[in-house]
Amino acid sequence: MAKQKVAMLTAGGLAPCLSSAVGGLIERYTDIAPEAEIIAYRSGYQGVLLGDRIEITPQMREKAHLLHRFGGSPIGNSRVKLTNAADCVKRGLVKEGENPLRVAAERLAADGITILHTIGGDDTNITAADLAAYLGGNGYDLTVVGLPKTVDNDVVPIRQSLGAWTAAEVGAQFFDNVSNEQTAAPRSLVVHEVMGRHCGWLTAATARAYLQKTRAHEYIDGMMMNAELKSIDAIYLPEMAFDLDKEAERLKKVMERRGSVTLFVSEGACLDAIVAEREAAGESVKRDAFGHVKLDTINVGNWFQKQFAALLGAERSMVQKSGYFARSAAANGDDLRLIQSMVDLAVESALNKVSGVTGHDEGQNGKLRTIEFPRIKGGKHFDLTARWFTDVMDVIEQPFRAA
Repeated sequence: MAKQKVAMLTAGGLAPCLSSAVGGLIERYTDIAPEAEIIAYRSGYQGVLLGDRIEITPQMREKAHLLHRFGGSPIGNSRVKLTNAADCVKRGLVKEGENPLRVAAERLAADGITILHTIGGDDTNITAADLAAYLGGNGYDLTVVGLPKTVDNDVVPIRQSLGAWTAAEVGAQFFDNVSNEQTAAPRSLVVHEVMGRHCGWLTAATARAYLQKTRAHEYIDGMMMNAELKSIDAIYLPEMAFDLDKEAERLKKVMERRGSVTLFVSEGACLDAIVAEREAAGESVKRDAFGHVKLDTINVGNWFQKQFAALLGAERSMVQKSGYFARSAAANGDDLRLIQSMVDLAVESALNKVSGVTGHDEGQNGKLRTIEFPRIKGGKHFDLTARWFTDVMDVIEQPFRAA
């Protein structure tokens, strides 16, 4: 087999898998193809366009196992869409009139790259697909193998994305502390906003992990710090529809009885309605290079806070967001095992010149395989009929229906 030169990049938002996936790729190549050179492009596709790279030295290879202990990305992230030339020009990544795909392809060719690993979500891997198609159509001999990263767990047709399990567990740990704010003042409303633009999986999984965690606590009868205080009174997901007035009527009874209300809200819940409301009022809604609404400018959690605080007669209300805390964590045991299996397959596929994205393919009975790029897309909806989720909703006793 000819000597390989491997490049890797991480892109998009953070997830509790990036550092471990980078470390795992370095370890795997060192084990089975030690002669392969390895580089990393700094800050994702931005590094490819600018030729900004990190050489993986023998010393880095020896200590690659340490990366499994860290969150974040050891090689940096950015959000760059190679088919959005205007945005790339605006950011100084290419010159006016240049095709970013061509610039990226020529950089990879000039660097002698034979294998490229992209670690990211649907946007990252769709961009990888665009790059792979361009390379193939223009005579470049390069294998591109992606690994699916997103805390939203919303990549089609992949059953479980890297980092999502950890994000749910860490989000539950975060809110176990925040929920104690219910004792700080009478008639408190606390809104826990969880990441998830189109998909409610992470909010639902965080709620399940939180309930499992708090049920394990031992409480003292007669005190305010009790199991009921640690409950969840409502969950709102992008896939769910609800009647605001009826929900307010239900939750007001909880407030009257207990003196506090806790809501778990996905950052994409009611997003379309909120955006439409703002645009109808003449407000310009900001979007990123991929055309996505910039969620930090919308503040869905704040919308829920304002709506319900008034309707419930809350004397104190607050929104707490676990997103950045959760997505920056180091991978937990479940994710470490998933990362290892996907890394091993990614390296095997790359060395056999099979391009695609590794994952458990829901279109083939959950088989772990390298999925063809054209089948990869984002926006997978959470299945509201999943047994574990209906069990969570039974505990909450919240009526709901699909949007």
